[in-house]
Amino acid sequence: MQKMRFILLTAIALYIVMPAKAQMISYDEDKRKQWQSMENGPWDFSPDWYYYFLHKSYSGAESYWKWAGFKSGMRVRFMEHKSNVKRIMPTRVTSEETQRQKMNKTEEERQYIEVLYKEEVAREADRNVDLSYAAYKDEFTRMQERITDGLLYCMNKSKGKLSYQVNELSRLNQVLCADIAYIRKMGVGYGLENAKRRQAYEDFKRRMEELLTRTARLCTVAATHY
Repeated sequence: MQKMRFILLTAIALYIVMPAKAQMISYDEDKRKQWQSMENGPWDFSPDWYYYFLHKSYSGAESYWKWAGFKSGMRVRFMEHKSNVKRIMPTRVTSEETQRQKMNKTEEERQYIEVLYKEEVAREADRNVDLSYAAYKDEFTRMQERITDGLLYCMNKSKGKLSYQVNELSRLNQVLCADIAYIRKMGVGYGLENAKRRQAYEDFKRRMEELLTRTARLCTVAATHY
């Protein structure tokens, strides 16, 4: 009976003690050295002779004689350059590098957007001032006067018999003048850079010259046939 009681008490004691021990924080110096070596700590392993005989390739272990009086003897040291493995980059180093790259990328994007903004501001300023029309204004005015006078001459000379041809040329001239007025508009949705305005005015000049040529031919018809 006493034997059974002793066994029962022993089992209860073990039941209480074992979970408590399982919850205790264990500290392993050997593993600590191994992890520090593989991350960013000193290149050192323990037990030293164990790594010397069984893991020399990746630990870089080598033996040497150390004089220390009565404690002189062979020692083991670990040479990182003799190891065939590389360190694992620490998490915090990786995080810092990732953050640095993100910051660099953000700065590059900021500079790029700033350049775009400055270019857009310059284009907006360019759109708000029509610097090109002045170079074409006098020539456009001269050709418009000649076209208007020529069409009026044709109508009067033919006594209205060339009204179809006159109306067609007048319609084309009105479309041309409306196109010029549209290009000259400024403001949101209308403004163009002066380079594009200049290109458009060159096209208008060509069209106006063609229209003037057709008007002159019609004037010749009116002069010879009526």
